[in-house]
Amino acid sequence: MADGPVRCAVQPDGVAVLTLDNPPLNVVFRGLTEALGRHLGALAADRAVRAVVVTGAGTRAFCAGSDIAEFQPLMQPGRIVPEKLQLQHQVFAQLDDFPKPTVAAVNGLAFGGGLEIAVCCDLLVADAAARFALPEIKLGVFPGSGGPVRVARRVGEGRAKELMFLGEPIDAATALAWGLANRVAPAGQALAQALALAATLAQRPPLALALCKQAIDMAFDTTEDAAIAAALPLSERAFTSLESREGVRAFLAKESPRFPNALHTLKD
Repeated sequence: MADGPVRCAVQPDGVAVLTLDNPPLNVVFRGLTEALGRHLGALAADRAVRAVVVTGAGTRAFCAGSDIAEFQPLMQPGRIVPEKLQLQHQVFAQLDDFPKPTVAAVNGLAFGGGLEIAVCCDLLVADAAARFALPEIKLGVFPGSGGPVRVARRVGEGRAKELMFLGEPIDAATALAWGLANRVAPAGQALAQALALAATLAQRPPLALALCKQAIDMAFDTTEDAAIAAALPLSERAFTSLESREGVRAFLAKESPRFPNALHTLKD
């Protein structure tokens, strides 16, 4: 079943496959986020579904992040949260809190919002050629849909800061060593391995799995929802800054950004 830029297929073994399908790089826009939320709601209520795999169409990208061309109208105060980040926050939390086990099959690039989607899944299988990045800092912003919280909880403070401060990609082997990925599959086999893993999970007792997931989530002092919600006004400040305007302008112009100095930015 297709719902705009997200396809859904339920297999006889109880595994549902959600495919982000917005060629060529499956970038996030409002329609994709809305479609993902609708599918997650339906799959949560479907008793035949025991596990979910999330992947990207094609071989170039799981999801390369947000459509940066949409950023410029959102750079005015009061717009980025209600028009983009609030919905992403809700839908990504819906995936993170999904009552059944979820597996991300990461092919190609998982950048920005794409990585934020992937880490909402319980387990992550990476193609050997996959690359992971949170490059938002190069636009003068930072990940605004849970990345600072969910990535840090997977890889730890130091590595999360390296990903977000530098904005440079890491390969699948590094993602595995850091704990960002659970498994690395041979080239072209990430989806097959994720499906096999999900099929095994579909045979596990569903209530025990759901309760185990809740118990693990409670291992942290602050709930993810509270921490992510607290970051929303920080995201708005970043999106409305001079740095952000310059970062997006330079990206669209295919130029190197000339960011304002730090003192000016703090007063922005």
